[in-house]
Amino acid sequence: MIRLPRTELPPPSIRLDGPRASVRPPAPADFRAWADLRDRSRGFLAPWEPTWAPDALSENTYQRRLRRQAAEWRADEAYNFHVFDRRTGQLVGGIGLTNVHRGVAQMGSLGYWIGEPFARRGYTSEAVRLVVRFAFTTLGLHRVEAACVPENEPSRSLLEKVGFVREGYARAYLKIAGTWRDHLTFAILDSDPLPDP
Repeated sequence: MIRLPRTELPPPSIRLDGPRASVRPPAPADFRAWADLRDRSRGFLAPWEPTWAPDALSENTYQRRLRRQAAEWRADEAYNFHVFDRRTGQLVGGIGLTNVHRGVAQMGSLGYWIGEPFARRGYTSEAVRLVVRFAFTTLGLHRVEAACVPENEPSRSLLEKVGFVREGYARAYLKIAGTWRDHLTFAILDSDPLPDP
């Protein structure tokens, strides 16, 4: 059997721009800004995310994450981005379209985070609009889903503001901060009005 070398091609050079925010795939050079922002925002983010591993902010973990995300991009399984202030180029958060299903589903799941210093300043809603538009117009998806714990009022309000429709209540849906948590479920369809950035 002949084994071909595994290529580590990065995601394509793509950048989506809104009035204040821009999104692009993560790059190795983003590590320090990413680790610093996540570390400064740990208390703000931890209640809404899976439990952080002890090495969550290490460079090795970041590089492994980038390799996995590049492979997922090439396989049409997931599309992850960093979010930046368009004017300053400063990293402000992250957003991803994961669990992409083709065939009869043509859908994906949206997740996002924002650094605490940049919360409630419009970056996340703009990034969501940009990635939803990318999902429908570039990827040709039919449906984008999202979910949040009922107590996360900012996330719930954001999803409704950008055009997602609440569809249900999922019991013990995701393990957040070490506990299986119920989630509100939302979706937006390609037939719904496309959100402007």
